[in-house]
Amino acid sequence: MINTSYIIPVLISFFISVVLCPIVIPFLARLKFGQFVRNDGPRSHLKKAGTPTMGGVVILAGILLTSLIYLGSHPNILPILLVTVSFGIIGFIDDFIKVVMKRSLGLKAYQKIIAQLIITGVYCFYMFKINEFSTQIYIPFTDGVSLDLGFVYIPLIFIIMIGTVNSVNLTDGLDGLASGITVLVATFFTVVSIGIDSDISPITCAAVGSLLGFLLFNTYPAKVFMGDTGSLALGGFVAATAIYLKMPLFLIIVGFIYVIESISVMIQVGYYKITKKRIFKMAPIHHHFELSGWNETKVVVVFCIITAILCLIGLLAFNGFF
Repeated sequence: MINTSYIIPVLISFFISVVLCPIVIPFLARLKFGQFVRNDGPRSHLKKAGTPTMGGVVILAGILLTSLIYLGSHPNILPILLVTVSFGIIGFIDDFIKVVMKRSLGLKAYQKIIAQLIITGVYCFYMFKINEFSTQIYIPFTDGVSLDLGFVYIPLIFIIMIGTVNSVNLTDGLDGLASGITVLVATFFTVVSIGIDSDISPITCAAVGSLLGFLLFNTYPAKVFMGDTGSLALGGFVAATAIYLKMPLFLIIVGFIYVIESISVMIQVGYYKITKKRIFKMAPIHHHFELSGWNETKVVVVFCIITAILCLIGLLAFNGFF
């Protein structure tokens, strides 16, 4: 018999997202909260200029409101929820500066890093001091083997959190790309959470539902973009969830697209500084495929299919833990 309790938070957050989008999108348009498009980017993206951005507030609303309903009975969702909302606030401030105050760079890099370090530090304090979190992590494909990292795990959490947040941010460059990939990753975490009877399934379910609703308006041609408000919040959600479930190594598998997007930028920048030449036609790598002749929809579909397959592989890698 199917346990419908896992379906309800998905539906609640989905309907919140679907109801809010038609309200929020015209509001953002009236306020002229339009997307800024780089002149040095793909020419096909110039038509996106002016499309309402900061739509990540809808994703956040779906996750937050749904999670609050379940918070009393599932208190362990609190640290993940706080990380998600906190990173979303950083993204909102960044979007506000860029879109409303017309400063193309938004928050300065050091301001973002300091804020991200503070949030990660609070998360670590809560998990280890209040939740009495262990320093063990699961090893993929080991039939249930875990590794105790000891004090080394704390600096590793900072690397995982900040790296994931900024990688998801880099992935958000095509209509439906970051939202499509993250809904699959959130579904993976939901299956794992249910399989091991974890207490955090309401928030992973809420992320799935909220993203599905948002995707109705974010797929090509997008009526709204999530902006940094959404991408940073989703990055925080993914990282905090993986850490809570002791699955940071699994992020390399299910979040491979995040990883390759980030690595492509590092390779491009490093190689250019050394040789004054470029390896990719443009970075992040999704733009390379665009400039190689793939249309935007094909890039998104292929990247999502890859993620779906890798999520299945991730479940195989975790099979011994169920």
